[in-house]
Order: sequence, then structure tokens, then C-alpha cells
Amino acid sequence: MIEPVQIQIRFADIDAMGHVNNAVYLSYFELTRVHYFNKLLGENWDWETKGIILANTELSFIKPIELNNEAFIEMEIGKIGTKSFTFHYTIKVDGQITTKGSSTLVAFNTQLQKSIPIPAEMKASFGSLNAFEP
Repeated sequence: MIEPVQIQIRFADIDAMGHVNNAVYLSYFELTRVHYFNKLLGENWDWETKGIILANTELSFIKPIELNNEAFIEMEIGKIGTKSFTFHYTIKVDGQITTKGSSTLVAFNTQLQKSIPIPAEMKASFGSLNAFEP
């Protein structure tokens, strides 16, 4: 199992209501994907020919996150298709769920500018992730 990502909540992340602005959560999800992919595939993965693009993201806000909260994100694998897959995120503060979300990603070759089947090594690495259970 890969350890959850601790989010560094910056003052710039906070909106006029005193909590993390909704648009910032996409950056938190991106940070989490980078962390997990580094653990799954290493830092030398060829992202140009065996990369991914973001196709869809969904968020459910359950409880606000504030500046001095210690927030952690866990990521799980959901549906895996031929060319796309879904990651599911859970953000917790003090063990309580504050946010849930998901991202659908598509395997993509930037040199060819087209989608590709999920590389075998990437697909195999998903076995290291917990499976999402709704």
C-alpha cells in the first residue's frame, strides 16, 4: 500500500470564506497522482510516449478544509478499460472524510497526439493500489 499524501495547505489556497477554494482541489488531486505514479512507475517513466491525459474529474465536498488542518489524500483504482482508467480520491482531516473525488485518465502518446492502450507496465502497477469500493 502506498502511504496517503499529506497536503500542504497554503494561505493562497484559502478563499474569502476561510476554507480551501473549490478550484484548488484539482491541484491536490494532481499532486496525489504524481506522488502515486512516482511510487508505481518510478521517476524515469517515459511520459511522452506512455503518458496520460485527464479526461474528467468529479468532486463532492462534504466538509470544508481550513488553513491549519492537516489533510491527507488516499487514492484508489477504479474501473480499468483498454485505454482509460479511473482514480478515486478521499481527503481526510483528523480521520474524517472532507472530500471525495474521481478522475478518468486516458493513456496518451504526446508525440503521436493520440490515445493508446494503457501500457502493460502501468496496468500491472495498478495492482499495488487498493481497489475502489463504492
